[in-house]
Amino acid sequence: MLIYRLYSATRSKLLPSWTSHISDIAKTTTTIRMKHTLTLDKTKPSLYLRLVAETLKESVAFKWDNVTELKVNNVTLHSPEAISRHLARANPQAGLYGNCPLEQAEVDHWIWFGLNKFGHGDFNTSMKYCNEVLSQSSFMVGNKLSLADLSVLSGLKSNHSFNVVLDKGLCGSNLTRWYSFISSISEVQAGVSDMPVQTTARGGKGGEGKKKKAAESGAGGGALKEEGGKFVELPGASKGNVVVRFPPEASGYLHIGHAKAALLNQHYATSFEGKFIMRFDDTNPAKENAEFEKIILEDVEMLKIKGDIFSFTSNHFPAMLDYAVQMINKGLAYVDDTDPAVMKDEREKRQESANRSNSVGVNLEKWGEMVRGTDYGKTCCLRAKIDMLSDNGCLRDPTIYRCKDEPHPRTGNKFKVYPTYDFACPIVDSVEGVTHALRTTEYNDRDPQYYWFIDQLGLRRPLIWSYSRLNLTHTVLSKRKLAWFVDEGLVSGWDDPRFPTVRGVLRRGMTVEALRQFIILQGSAKSVVQMGWDKIWTINKKIIDPIAPRYTGLAKSTLVPVTVSGVQTSVQKCAKHPKNTEVGEKDVHFGSSVYLEGEDAENLKPGEKITMINWGNMIVDHIARSPEKVTSVTLRPVLDDTDYKKTVKLTWLADVPDNVPAVARHYDNIISKPVLGKDEDFKSYIGHQTVFETELIGDPSLRDLKKGDIIQLQRRGFYICDLPYQSASEFTGLPVPCILINIPDGRLQAPPTPAKSTPAPPATPSAPLTGNGDAILSAVHEQGVVVRNLKSQKANNDEIKAAVDKLLALKKQYKDLTGCDPPPAGAAPPAKPSPAQPAAGGGKADELLAAIEKQGNAVRNLKSQKADKAQVKAAVDQLLALKKQYKDVTGSDPPPGGKPAAQKSAPAKAGKAAPAQQSAPCEASPEADKLLGAIHVQGNVVRDLKSKKAPKDEVTAAVQLLIKHKSDYKALTGKDAPPGGKAPSANPTATQAATMPTADNAGQAAELEAKIKEQGDKVRAAKSSGASKESVQALVNDLLKLKADYKTLTGNDPPAAAPQQQSSKQKKKAQKAAAPKVEAGVTRLGLEAKKLEDLPNWYSQVITKSEMIEYYDVSGCYILRPWSFSIWETIQKWFDDRIKEMGVQNCYFPMFVSHSALEKEKTHIADFAPEVAWVTKSGDSDLAEPVAIRPTSETVMYPSYATWVQSHRDLPIKLNQWCNVVRWEFKHPQPFLRTREFLWQEGHSAFATRPEAEEEVFAILDLYYRVYKELLAIPTVKGRKTEKEKFAGGDFTTTVEGYVGATGRGIQGATSHHLGQNFSKMFEITFEDPNSDSKEKIYAHQNSWGLSTRTIGVVVMVHGDDKGLVMPPRVAMYQTVIVPCGITDSNKDELNAHCTALQKCLKGAGVRCHADLRPNYNTGWKFNHWELKGVPLRIEVGPRDVKNNQVVVVRRDNGAKTTISRDSLETSIPSLLDTVHEDMYQRALVERDANMVVTEQWEQLCSHLDQKKIIMAPFCGEIPCEDRIKKDSARAEETDDKAPAMGAKSLCIPFDQPGDATAHKCVYPQCANKGMFYTLFGRSY
Repeated sequence: MLIYRLYSATRSKLLPSWTSHISDIAKTTTTIRMKHTLTLDKTKPSLYLRLVAETLKESVAFKWDNVTELKVNNVTLHSPEAISRHLARANPQAGLYGNCPLEQAEVDHWIWFGLNKFGHGDFNTSMKYCNEVLSQSSFMVGNKLSLADLSVLSGLKSNHSFNVVLDKGLCGSNLTRWYSFISSISEVQAGVSDMPVQTTARGGKGGEGKKKKAAESGAGGGALKEEGGKFVELPGASKGNVVVRFPPEASGYLHIGHAKAALLNQHYATSFEGKFIMRFDDTNPAKENAEFEKIILEDVEMLKIKGDIFSFTSNHFPAMLDYAVQMINKGLAYVDDTDPAVMKDEREKRQESANRSNSVGVNLEKWGEMVRGTDYGKTCCLRAKIDMLSDNGCLRDPTIYRCKDEPHPRTGNKFKVYPTYDFACPIVDSVEGVTHALRTTEYNDRDPQYYWFIDQLGLRRPLIWSYSRLNLTHTVLSKRKLAWFVDEGLVSGWDDPRFPTVRGVLRRGMTVEALRQFIILQGSAKSVVQMGWDKIWTINKKIIDPIAPRYTGLAKSTLVPVTVSGVQTSVQKCAKHPKNTEVGEKDVHFGSSVYLEGEDAENLKPGEKITMINWGNMIVDHIARSPEKVTSVTLRPVLDDTDYKKTVKLTWLADVPDNVPAVARHYDNIISKPVLGKDEDFKSYIGHQTVFETELIGDPSLRDLKKGDIIQLQRRGFYICDLPYQSASEFTGLPVPCILINIPDGRLQAPPTPAKSTPAPPATPSAPLTGNGDAILSAVHEQGVVVRNLKSQKANNDEIKAAVDKLLALKKQYKDLTGCDPPPAGAAPPAKPSPAQPAAGGGKADELLAAIEKQGNAVRNLKSQKADKAQVKAAVDQLLALKKQYKDVTGSDPPPGGKPAAQKSAPAKAGKAAPAQQSAPCEASPEADKLLGAIHVQGNVVRDLKSKKAPKDEVTAAVQLLIKHKSDYKALTGKDAPPGGKAPSANPTATQAATMPTADNAGQAAELEAKIKEQGDKVRAAKSSGASKESVQALVNDLLKLKADYKTLTGNDPPAAAPQQQSSKQKKKAQKAAAPKVEAGVTRLGLEAKKLEDLPNWYSQVITKSEMIEYYDVSGCYILRPWSFSIWETIQKWFDDRIKEMGVQNCYFPMFVSHSALEKEKTHIADFAPEVAWVTKSGDSDLAEPVAIRPTSETVMYPSYATWVQSHRDLPIKLNQWCNVVRWEFKHPQPFLRTREFLWQEGHSAFATRPEAEEEVFAILDLYYRVYKELLAIPTVKGRKTEKEKFAGGDFTTTVEGYVGATGRGIQGATSHHLGQNFSKMFEITFEDPNSDSKEKIYAHQNSWGLSTRTIGVVVMVHGDDKGLVMPPRVAMYQTVIVPCGITDSNKDELNAHCTALQKCLKGAGVRCHADLRPNYNTGWKFNHWELKGVPLRIEVGPRDVKNNQVVVVRRDNGAKTTISRDSLETSIPSLLDTVHEDMYQRALVERDANMVVTEQWEQLCSHLDQKKIIMAPFCGEIPCEDRIKKDSARAEETDDKAPAMGAKSLCIPFDQPGDATAHKCVYPQCANKGMFYTLFGRSY
């Protein structure tokens, strides 16, 4: 209230006369209530006063006019504050002004606050203040609606920021609750809906008094931007003269993409008081269906869309036949009997059909065959003769008529030929009077075709207006694809809740209003965006939340009986909605026997106080448990205790016969992948489970539900009744449960993928070029196609360079001839200039333009000087008045700045086309043109010299000449030369169109733009970080190369980068605002997938939610966060110490490998070839030889070994390096397990003798075995790889193999290779034999061995459970975490100090320990957090533990709790950690041994393989036999991680053999050889 007191004090000092004036008015109010008439200004409407009038509608009438006023006797009130107070005082029965002086003072404060404090500067602070005030109340003042609520609501709605914040759930739970509630009041809804459209605009700068943009009508006007919408102005639209159409094809149900089209057309028709044509496109009799027509009309009616005119394309069939004959007679169309496949190929190759040159007579004869539907006629089609060489495929003689001997639903068998949509659409649009044809941007390529038909037939031209199509994730918006689902029986029908059809989403619980709001939010913008479903469902939730009645439903399978002592059976009335009494009441049954859900019962503790929703507080007296679960609970009511703040809220049901059986049905996305690629088949992403059902027991009131009723099951979510409860089925006589479909609320949906599209605009006819410019321009475009094709085919660099050089030469030839750069393909060449026509109105218009320019400058000066608001407003009003006068005189809006839109241009030079328009007459003179050309040429010279790093004096001389040309230009014209030496276009729209990439290369241009932006960011970052001059120059060279590529492709310079001048504070704020938000009360901290049910999703959630990794924007590469990297550091330290004891030294070799080095060992490189990443460029230049990024380091290190080893005394060499390697693995990358870059250690040694080398191989293997056993608590099998699986180029490979029980797969833990002399022979690592006088050369014996970060993934997969990680104690970053419990304000400091002392004590005992003393998280949250992260031990410390000098220790691996004395903690905890490690190892060992079997039978091997086991079986060792085992044991179905179920792969030949394999034949039935050894087979990673 401090704000209010300051406000009141200020008001009392500054406004005494105003207060007295209001007092006088109050005295005039009689006790007799009279009808007031309130007048509201429609140009500056007050939402606040409109809401007041609606709330007092019984005694206040209102009307819209051009002024806001309320006349009371002889006094006229104008301000919203005075008017609202008077009306409230005059109608005390409404209670809008409070019920006592204190409440009235508060209302005064909030009136002022709402009308003044929601501007941009105060917005966040004001919103936070409101959220705090509403923490304990439902209204701003008192316990009912008042002027305070109406003022704050109108203030919030006036600021567009509130809508954004509200959408993202960032405005605070209390304010959100209040806003939803107040907005749901019928009077408020009526008042808001009655406002002129501009008051709900997401615009304005806050405050009721701020001016908002009014709608503009008349020529050049446009549709207003509605709330949240992006409704772009409609060119040439004026009131009463707009006709639009919605032409669906009756081949399926309406989906929400169609809904957007229909609503958009209706919006423009309504905004301009025009006409809306509802037209069925029934040109294809095979697809037309009368039933679909009926359904589409019903869907449109549900969306509250009503057409003014109803028509069918088939109504115009006779006229279109006449137009077709007309085109044939004019030689504009021909009949083609070419095979469709051949025709398609010819169009792609731009080859003319053999029938294209047929005479008119031949074409008419063949057309007659088509019209009669003869057998020959059915093989023909009628094609428009447009341009077979066009870059636009839509213009390559499209088909306009097909012969189909099929009955039409409306015309029957009257016609045998039917027009295509592309031919029919422009004709019908023109004939039916359509002024604006709204089409999605995907039709942009067809726009020139549309206008070609119009122009050739001499018809009126409608204006095509493009907007973006609606794209939604996880679905398809193609009728053909949706029909496939229906036809295949994969869905229940077109109204399936998983479908994006209007019927489908409505059946799933979408409201019509939410659908309309969502479509309006999309507006008519042209940017193509991939929308997530979360937005539309969030809107829907806001609509249903205030009105959905609350019921209870409990999962039938988990019910736990509860006894409530001392309670009698009864039934009481209770509100269906706790915040909206208008929803009604329901019966709630009470009794001594009730039910809770099992999950709730499991979390109860004896003595705990809980709140039973709709009942009251109770104490948990007793909990009975079996070994598996809670079996019963006893509660004691304490209903007099009404403190519900810190209690657990539980839903419950009384055990009564009237409880209703129900089924909750949840639907998942029908397409598993969010966004499908252009060439991806949607059928590859179906087949997953998308329907989930839970049997419920619901409260008795559910029996009253009707189909379509929307409800909320408390603590479950929103549902819609799909099938009401029936006590007895008419077919079976058994009860039919109530079927409830879950309504998504938007919280768990993924973000939108934006997609960009920059379609080329239709070409504009222009004057032809003189001379042979057309021929050269055509050659430029053709050569451009050649260049693009070579690049897309990744042709040889020399070939591409030659083609580019030829293209540049043609462009230069064109420029020399015409004086301007060649336009991109598809854009019009520069037209000859013509003198601009003066604006209508003559001298009067010129005077007004000058006055407008002068007044505009005055307004800008006032704003820049921060003048008084009233002074600025007066100046703006004068400016608007001048603009209105100009429009009245000329019939058009004044140009920006008050300058004429076009100026007279000078005549063009002979033989050359002058620029289309010049910005001033003097600039168009021949001398000025010549100087501009010289400036442009010299600018290129300067840039070239700089890019080539020419000598400084040479660059300086070129710059001086450029400056001289610019000085001469300014002296001649009086103006600075335009950038680049090119005059700016006076027509911005034309300029924009000319610089856009064509449809053919738009994708490439967009990709280059993105690369240019990224490279520009790198350059700026390098400069700001103080990088070396050489490195900055290298980045700049890359940037210039990208820009040159862009200009070669498009013919234009790339767009300039937007300035990036955000402060660090602004960046943090933007990042925070962009972060996904979860609704209050939902943390999503825990895992949402089960390990044994959905392993891939579980694994992904575990490693991210436990903060092990962060995903990176390069696929297959990941960020290792400290929680995972600490594991690697522990392994590294342990292993490093032990290899150093063996005499191994650490080193580091470069990561780059020359191609020649890799080629030295063909066998070696062959194994890694598909995974090697290559560096091929340095800046703009190709490297002389590609350089590989190491996949392993043998070929990097061994050339140096050859130099270092000169005699046997130089041996052994034992080196190890800790580094990263890159293997560009493309098959299903998985963090830790299979990544493109990973960390590892790789040891490389060289010995004089083989025995020494072999000894080290097995010594290293023992260390790897110990890493897994002693650090990671994972059992492994030591063995040797088969010949097929051994390291490429080595003699033999030893390995430790782990087992992942969740997938039944083996996983390679680490390998130690004996390379023999293979690499030493290749790299000449030799020494002289010390035992021979002949000085014979001996090759060294080598080993290599490696262990990688894959170990971390193995830990997660083997030990993790459904709660998260289970960390082995010896590698855990924290071995224990200390959590204080039972914290109160009085004991907080003592508990925290005690925990800190414990932490210090345990660290002194060598335990890695962390005390979690964060005050902003409660104890339960901390338990879950550290449990998810897998900390081995949790130490709980409460007041009683402090008192008893003890702690409670909870094990993560098995949940066991132990009480340990504080005095023995230093010894007990390390001992317990060892016990945890041993227990984890034993559990993993038992699981591994239970799933590792021995067999000699092929059938058993295959059977065990499908049972997720690893198998030891006798094997002959032959590589072909091993290939056949893997192939023939595979099965077609998919495994847990969506990869094909591979066959049995040899994991290793265990050193510990289970028997004599030679006593058995090879396990493969078609192999006649005896077994050589038992080999471990299994599926593997």
